[in-house]
Amino acid sequence: MKYLLLVADGAAGYTDDTPEGKTCFQLAKTPNMDKLAKLGRCGKFKSIPDGMPCGSEIAILSVLGYDPKKCFTGRGALEAPGLGVDLKEDEIAFRCNLITEENGKIKDYSAGHISNEESAELIRLIDLQLGKPTIKFYPGVSYRHLLVLKGKDFSADLETMPPHDAIGKKIVDVLVKPKNDGAASTANILNKMIFDSKLLLDNNPLNRRRKEAGKNPANMIWPWSGGRKPVMKTFQELYKIEGAAIAAVDIIFGIGIYAGLKPIKVKGATGLHDTNYEGKADAAIKALKEYDFVFVHVEAPDEAGHSGDARLKIKTIEDFDKRCLGRILDNIDLKNTVIGILPDHPTPTKVKTHTADAVPFLIYNPKEKPDKVEEFNEFSVEKGGFRELEWDGFIRAFLGR
Repeated sequence: MKYLLLVADGAAGYTDDTPEGKTCFQLAKTPNMDKLAKLGRCGKFKSIPDGMPCGSEIAILSVLGYDPKKCFTGRGALEAPGLGVDLKEDEIAFRCNLITEENGKIKDYSAGHISNEESAELIRLIDLQLGKPTIKFYPGVSYRHLLVLKGKDFSADLETMPPHDAIGKKIVDVLVKPKNDGAASTANILNKMIFDSKLLLDNNPLNRRRKEAGKNPANMIWPWSGGRKPVMKTFQELYKIEGAAIAAVDIIFGIGIYAGLKPIKVKGATGLHDTNYEGKADAAIKALKEYDFVFVHVEAPDEAGHSGDARLKIKTIEDFDKRCLGRILDNIDLKNTVIGILPDHPTPTKVKTHTADAVPFLIYNPKEKPDKVEEFNEFSVEKGGFRELEWDGFIRAFLGR
């Protein structure tokens, strides 16, 4: 049996702000997901354990059956292998955004979804000017980058604010804070780099051109969610199955590498609404011929949720259904494939950030009888046979373990 798991990042949203008073999932035309819901079994999955951050780093660990309370050390550490960085025991990795600062406040967590080429140029400048043998910046995808601190004098005992949760807030109110006296020096170093980056980037020719074009400048770095290398068993060790991960963002590749999944990158996969849905579908179809488990991640609905654009979010859900899932269903053997579909967490357009609500999921297994769910959305699955699962409940139901 083959196992295909598809995640539409942030697609759920119980408080999506639409004129119709419904969620984006309810309004989206999703014939392929509806078809699988009718043929399969549905339920809800609590992907964010109580007290944990509402982010993909936590949710994806849960989706794959890992206990975030044991495996999660920080988002940066999980993203590191996705960027080819093998963290050592004395290293701490931080996710490092390029953001837009304006009048002392965070205006944009993504610097207008800056391009890979532009952001790489700016991160190289930051590394040249602020980097040291103990401080290293690595370019990633669009606004998403990595900062690594090396040495026993650095501490990971810090409170940091995800920039997407700090839009409109004063920089001075959301700076890095030490959890104890031993972390004060590290917090001071990070905060100094934040302000120093503004001096380096604000009048950079690239940012001047962005301003002239009406785009948000990438005029400040924002390090957050630092941690050391986690200890994780591979998917093969846990479930006796080998697989691959298809995505556009480093957090998925990083978690996948720790889980022993082969990373498969697709040309034109951007993490935005213009991503190459067909390319991801074709990569999945090909990977299923080689691997028993294939994990496909699509970031686009999450980014639309963060932007507060309900119409765009609806479009990304429809594109996911038609251009990715539909293309896959037309080219695989449904009699020999178990298919699981779910968001990792909700990203309602009304609040523009992640929430910890349980997400809807469906599992199509050709060997199991369907339940009474007729369509796939946040509310229809409440009639599903699985009710509500948590922690490794979803992956075990999906794999039949």
